Amino acid sequence: MKASDYIIGANDEHGQNPPTVGKRTPVMPYLDRSIYENEFNRPAKIYFAIALLRSGFRILDIHPELSDISISTRVSRANSGSLTYLVTFAYNAFGNGNTFNTASGLLTYYSRASRRPAESRALAEELYSAIVENSLQDNGRGVSTLTDIGVLESVNCPSSLIEAGFMTNLREARLMLDPDWQKSIGFAACEGVANSLSLPYFGEGNPSAYPVIRRGSRNSYVTIAQYYLILNGKNLAADGIFGSATQSAVIDFQRRNGLTQDGIIGKQTWTKLVLPSPSAYVLRVGSSGSAVRYAQEKLLSKLYPLTVDGIFGEKTDNAVKLFQTESRLVPDGIIGPLTWSALTGLSSPRDR
Repeated sequence: MKASDYIIGANDEHGQNPPTVGKRTPVMPYLDRSIYENEFNRPAKIYFAIALLRSGFRILDIHPELSDISISTRVSRANSGSLTYLVTFAYNAFGNGNTFNTASGLLTYYSRASRRPAESRALAEELYSAIVENSLQDNGRGVSTLTDIGVLESVNCPSSLIEAGFMTNLREARLMLDPDWQKSIGFAACEGVANSLSLPYFGEGNPSAYPVIRRGSRNSYVTIAQYYLILNGKNLAADGIFGSATQSAVIDFQRRNGLTQDGIIGKQTWTKLVLPSPSAYVLRVGSSGSAVRYAQEKLLSKLYPLTVDGIFGEKTDNAVKLFQTESRLVPDGIIGPLTWSALTGLSSPRDR
């Protein structure tokens, strides 16, 4: 069988708009706010969906909304979708949830009360192995069981839940906002699915070789592009249909990235959307686009407060200079090779 013979369900726990009460970190130092669990779950799920589509699978996103959706609705969507597997993204917590502690690491779960317990356990094991081996989260705690979780017990297909880290661990809490952390876990989860079905996994490759798509196109690459636009802050439905809303979002993305505003996703637009090499760009005050957004996300995940909007303004300049100073770099506000080298890793000067 081939990948397109399978439909993989993707689910992200809880919601952001409005945020689910209680599912949050303790108040983060420097940021002076909590990070909501879905700030990790949703982008990790989106990267998972992108990787599935890239690898030839069909997908069903059972929670496309930013708001929280009831478990019964998600289960109903899953069971009406003829799914091969359901994979849920979540983040763990330990203790009273109000203070940080040392509990950390990855756990994947299944339920013995699942309608397909043996297959659910096998899926959880493949997801666990792939994430520990192929993502930035290499601290594995094992495969375990959960009870009374509807997306594990009430769906008709094998189902597993990924707890990618602990939101009560300061380092893993701030990494919830790190785009490389999110992407690596989402992509590795797709590898786990592919391994479970004895099928190949396809990495990002060269995005300039992706097919040209435009208004009227309908295919999986349209959905991939829509997901990347969503990750860049656009409010879109990832439905695989290149209509007027998608065209408008593409034109605005092109404008912000200094590209020809033709609404067509070709080599240059794909490269800016996927952004395989953000450090290839030198950024300073006045820069804008997806590379700036990536740098802002990295700074925020390192506990330098700013607004993630893809515009290199005064607040971003101040954050960059402070990061450079605390990283023992020249505080010139320019993100060049040395600053990129310090910025692209997972560590932060504020871990000390």
